[in-house]
Amino acid sequence: MSTITALTTQVKNADRVSVFLDGEFVCGLALEVAAGLRVGQTITPAELAALERREEIHRARERAIALLARRPRSANEIARQLRRHQHDDEVIQQVLENLTAAGLIDDNAFAAFWVEQRDTFRPRSRLALRQELSQKGLEREVVSEALEGLDEIEAARRVARKQAGRWRELPEAEWRAKLTRYLLRHGYPYDVVGEVVSETWLALKLDDDQ
Repeated sequence: MSTITALTTQVKNADRVSVFLDGEFVCGLALEVAAGLRVGQTITPAELAALERREEIHRARERAIALLARRPRSANEIARQLRRHQHDDEVIQQVLENLTAAGLIDDNAFAAFWVEQRDTFRPRSRLALRQELSQKGLEREVVSEALEGLDEIEAARRVARKQAGRWRELPEAEWRAKLTRYLLRHGYPYDVVGEVVSETWLALKLDDDQ
């Protein structure tokens, strides 16, 4: 049994306090973790260990929130980042459950966001998006739902239009071959590629004739 002899605000971080037991520094705690502690209070080793555990969960949660502040992320992405900072699985699971309950982690919303952002700024094939979302650790059902509304042909058209002018001086056969290979490498299926290449070539020639 030890006695809290001092609780002092840390100089470099006013949101944390240093805890002294029997005149010696023992640990630093976030204010919300240290709430309820008072000078003169006795504390057992088990109670101290529980406080330190709460502090670790707090730090992991704050780290996860900082990641989410930059952009939405899947639960799996958050877990991987927390493991890199040596948080154990039990702590990670508590943080994920807490943030999911608060609505800050939502794999379905994240998948929809990812597809929308890609489709708006960097169009991708359904296959490419499926691979990207799978790498984020999303379940197959979540990925499939997010891809339901994707207009793959329109996405391929936009990619093709962006590339078409690069090779406009080439003979038609070579131009078609280059664009076909480009779209296939980006995961678009053969039927989509064939349709888009033909209509993009016609549009290019119409522009040249005007």
